[in-house]
Amino acid sequence: MIKCKQLTKRFEELTALDQVDLSVQTGSIFGLVGSNGAGKSTLLRILAGVYRADGGTVTVNSQSVFENRALKSKLRFVPDELALPAGQNLLSMGKQLSRLYPSWDEAWFTELCQRFPVNEKSRFQALSKGNRRQAGIILALASRPEVLLLDEVFDGIDPVIRRLVKQLIAQEVADRRMTVVLASHNLREMEDFCDTLALLHKGGLILEKELDELSLHLQRVQAVFEKMPPIDSLKQKLCITTYEQTGSLITFVARGTKEDVLAALEQFGPTFKETVPLSLEEVFISEMEAAGYDIDKILG
Repeated sequence: MIKCKQLTKRFEELTALDQVDLSVQTGSIFGLVGSNGAGKSTLLRILAGVYRADGGTVTVNSQSVFENRALKSKLRFVPDELALPAGQNLLSMGKQLSRLYPSWDEAWFTELCQRFPVNEKSRFQALSKGNRRQAGIILALASRPEVLLLDEVFDGIDPVIRRLVKQLIAQEVADRRMTVVLASHNLREMEDFCDTLALLHKGGLILEKELDELSLHLQRVQAVFEKMPPIDSLKQKLCITTYEQTGSLITFVARGTKEDVLAALEQFGPTFKETVPLSLEEVFISEMEAAGYDIDKILG
């Protein structure tokens, strides 16, 4: 398990992380989302032992990561900007890493090189950004880490390779209970992949919830009325977070289970009603508004 308590990191006048509390269960896929500068990369680098925290604590399996060589050998970090040695290739890099990581799996490394469309003999300097990222993923997975830390890993790779990466990660989580912490600014990329999502904004943790819990108690409803009921009456009976009206059609997001929301709506006599799936982005916006954040100010 990964645990952060009151985790703080400063760079001169900038507070990159401000008393962040979160926990990541072993064998889960934990998503960090937020805009650029939210603190996602800084948090990953602290988890990887690259940065030392200025305040609070961070542990992996109850151990501090910083300057812990034994623990670091069980972790792999794939940063947004990969610093792969220009004169080397996948094969030569694999030989080096096999001596550094006790859990290195040479057969798995060979299979991964075959599954990804990257020439294992091409020098890294000759590879595109997308192919260098794929090389980093291959090297990370081949070391069979207990904890895999990924920063914007899907950026610059095509949809087919993104699907392959997700499949491989999900299989490793299922087979070996590998723990994954994945940072991205793209909520849509995290949908149907992560178990838990945490939203960072300006170094602070706004929200941390399991994915199922996020969508279970929010419903988007479309309803048609012959005689439109007063919006104040609707809001009084239904916990509405957003509301839009077009003629006799209203579309709103309300808190509660699907059954409870539709039952409460029925007393207003709609001629038609249905629930419509919410995107992950819409769920997060509703949760942030409920927490008292000015969404227009944040997104602006």
